Formats: sequence, structure tokens, C-alpha cells
Amino acid sequence: MGETPHLHTPILPTDSARLNQKVLMRQGPLAGRYAASAAMVIFALIPYLALSAALEPLAPIVAKQLHMSAQTMSISSGLGNAAYALGTVLAVQLGLHLPQRRMLLGYAVVLVVGSVLTAAAQDAAMFIVGHLLQGLATSMLLIAAAPALAIGYPREKLRTTVMIMNMGIFGAVALGPFIGGLQADANAWRPLFWVVTGVSVLALLLVVLTFEDAPPANPDAPRDLPAIALSAVGSLAAFLGASELTSHSFLDVEVIAPLLGGLALIVVLVVYQYRATQPLLMVREMLTSSIPVAGVVIALFAAAASVSATGLTAAVLAEKYGPVRVGLLYLPELGGAVIAAIAFGFVITRRSVHYMPLVGMVLLAAGILVFWFAMPASQPLALVGSALTGLALGATVAPALFVAGFSLPSANLQRVFALVELLRAVAAFMIAPIFAHFAATVTGDLNEGTNIALWIGLGLALVGGAIGVAIYALSGARPQAPDVDTFLGALRPAWYSPPLLARVRRTHLDDLDIAIPVPESVD
Repeated sequence: MGETPHLHTPILPTDSARLNQKVLMRQGPLAGRYAASAAMVIFALIPYLALSAALEPLAPIVAKQLHMSAQTMSISSGLGNAAYALGTVLAVQLGLHLPQRRMLLGYAVVLVVGSVLTAAAQDAAMFIVGHLLQGLATSMLLIAAAPALAIGYPREKLRTTVMIMNMGIFGAVALGPFIGGLQADANAWRPLFWVVTGVSVLALLLVVLTFEDAPPANPDAPRDLPAIALSAVGSLAAFLGASELTSHSFLDVEVIAPLLGGLALIVVLVVYQYRATQPLLMVREMLTSSIPVAGVVIALFAAAASVSATGLTAAVLAEKYGPVRVGLLYLPELGGAVIAAIAFGFVITRRSVHYMPLVGMVLLAAGILVFWFAMPASQPLALVGSALTGLALGATVAPALFVAGFSLPSANLQRVFALVELLRAVAAFMIAPIFAHFAATVTGDLNEGTNIALWIGLGLALVGGAIGVAIYALSGARPQAPDVDTFLGALRPAWYSPPLLARVRRTHLDDLDIAIPVPESVD
């Protein structure tokens, strides 16, 4: 017999959904088995994330064979990243109104189609459409499958789940430069893309085998078309503007207009969701509570700072060494990610989980500093820097995401993940081409420009960590061991998160002789 999931839907179902659940559901032969579900999540995340990290050394080869310009190749990456950002929001909306496991099956099919299109691409259009579908399907699979894996099984599985998620996201990214370098050294790209297609097919097969039909999470919820439109247009404009930096200067209208316009629309989306009476995303609940805000801030600053430590330094090292050597120099990043994932699994049920994102920011700052000393050609220091960066990324983003998620009832975990991933995608994927353009143009010398960008990244890492600590201190938040059983019950958070800046506001109101109620602590 397989294990029985604790909770099938990450959002509490309505009365009509509960009635639908009484209907006999179709099941796959591996339904309810944790190992199969976990493998499905891993295989679903690897294709796009690994390719995104592997694409830089392969881009000239792909562009030459498909008769694409460097600018067109950059637009392809921008569209894929924009689709990834959109998918985080779209998956939440579809999960409310459509049978979730059937939609998961559909997302896996889209991933396979996108992977086949890129691997078999005969021209730029075929490649771009395939890459776009890969980005869209990956984020939708992440939002649909990962939260359910976290809260759908007994607490004993949570430790394994967080390690799997950490490795599925950051392990794939860390492995990308090495496998990309191997393919580039062979002057080929299709073999890797066909391997990725095979992984996508395995993900689809596991979705079928673990299929367990379930009703929509909340079919009575409103259809938030404005939120979908804002995320779609905002992401598309912002990422296209950033991708135009390949052949334009930052202040050219082709860059600045869509870039600033897209960012403005993302801000409008956040404000709109904050003010909405029935929002699609958990903006109000997250941005008015101290611990989720600290988690989001650290995730965003870590994503932005890490760009200078990986992509830019790889470009400098590529001027000295071949693609395989560069890939090997970044292979310790994978080892760091593995160690961080194991450490995350160890602390997930302890109060020390609060400290892990801060430790990650310190490690990221150290890694960036080591890379600064490593440029332009110190291989030993580059190895140390990549190991520290892998440790840092594994210790920041996923732990910060769960710290934010634990602060709200688990029934909302899907929407928490969606908001954090949307903002992280903007911070990481959009800033990368901006940093690359800055490094190449600020002084006219790539090495000198990268050194300046590394100092900016170092500042971002230190400032992000300091802001996180300040939020805890000024809000009266304290590290607490999560009450995992209560959290998995879907009714209450795992701990008490005081209102944002509660101590500052309480002092101000005390000066005015106004008393405010203090909620009971959930310890």
C-alpha cells in the first residue's frame, strides 16, 4: 500500500469542492507514493533550470546553426524567463478553477512539447517557442507540485522534501555551466537538449503514474484576469527590455521604455493584489507581517547579488580558459548546493531555520569577495568562490521561501510560493543582462567592469542580510521552532509572526497614548 497524502490541495476547498471529492477518483499505480512524487518534482524542474544555466557557453553555437543573431538569442532567453515569471501566477489561478492533477498533467505535456521543439529546432522561431514553453511549464509545475509535496505527506517527509526542492532548483542551476561547457567543447548542443527532453518525458511519465484526480481548489473564487494581464504584460515588457541590452545602450528607448514600463506594471500588480478583497496572491498577509517580509527581502537580494558572482565572473574566465575548464571551475557550486540542502533538511524543524538565510547572505558576500580576488585568472580562488556561492544560494532562497511560508497557514503555501518566485524571477533573471551590460560598458574593459559589479553584488548581499536582521529587530520577531503539525493541519501558521515594524509603531502609538492589541503568540 502507498502512503496516504495528508492534504491533496494547497488551498482549502469550498463546499462544492468537498462534494466533488466524494466522487470516486481515478488513480495511477503509484498514486500516494512519496518517492515517485518526489522524483516527479525533480524531473519537472531540471530541464529548464539546467538549460538556462548551461546556455551561455552554448549560445554562439546555437545561434550559428539556427542563423540567429546574438540579439535574437538574448530575446529567446528573455521570453523564456518572462514565461517562467508569468507561470507562477497563472498556475495559482488555474488551480483554483480546474482539476489540479489534470492541469499538472497538462503542464508536463507542455514541458515535453517545449523540450522537443528546442531540441529539434530548425530555425529561430521554433527554438524560441520551445524555450518559452519550457519556462512557462517549469514554473507552473513548480507551483502546482512542490507545495503539495511539502504539505501532502506526514511531517516525517518534510525534511526530505525541502532537500529535494533545494537540489531540484539550485542543484540543476549549479550543474548547468559544467554540462554546458562539455557540450560547447564538443561544438554541439542538440545532444544535451535531447537528454533534457528525455528528462521531461520521465517527468510526464511520473505525473501519469502518480495521478490522483482531485477537484479544483476553490471553483467559487473570482477569476482575477487583471492579475494575469498585469503579470503577463509586465513580465514580457521588463524581460524584453533587459534582453535588448545585447545590442543597445541602457538609455535607448528600446531598452528603457519596456524595462521601466514592465517594472511599473509588476508594482501595480503588487499594489492591486494588496488592496483586493479576494486577492489571487498573498500580498497583504505577507507584506504586513515581519517574518515573511524578511524572507522575501533576503530572497530578492540573494538572487540579485548572485548574478555578479556567477554569470559575470564566468564571462571573464571564459576569456582565459576553454568552456570545459570554466565549467569545472564552477562545479564546486554543485557541492555547495548539496551541503546546503542537507543542512536545510537538518534545521527545517528547528528554530535555527531562521538563521540559515542570514548565514547564506554572509556566505554569498564571502563568495563574491573571493571571486573579486580570483579575477581574472586564479583557478584555486575561483573554485573556492564557486563553492561558497553554491552554499550561499542553497542557504538563502529556499530557506527564506519556507520561512515566509511557515508564517501563514499551509493552505496558502501555493500562493506564497507564487509571489516569492515571481519577485525572485524578476530579481534574478532580469538583473543578469543589466549587470552584464554594465560590466561590459562601464569602463570598456570586461575585467575591470566585472570587478565593479562584484562590489555592487557584495553590497547587495550585505545590505539584504542587514535589512532582514533589522526587520526582525524592529518588529519584535524572534526565532521559533516551527509547529509543523499545526502547520500541516492547514488552519494555523507554524509560528507567530508579529506585524511589520510592530515595535516602532507601538512606540509611536504609546507616545500618542493609543493602545494596540497584541495577538497571542503561536509558539
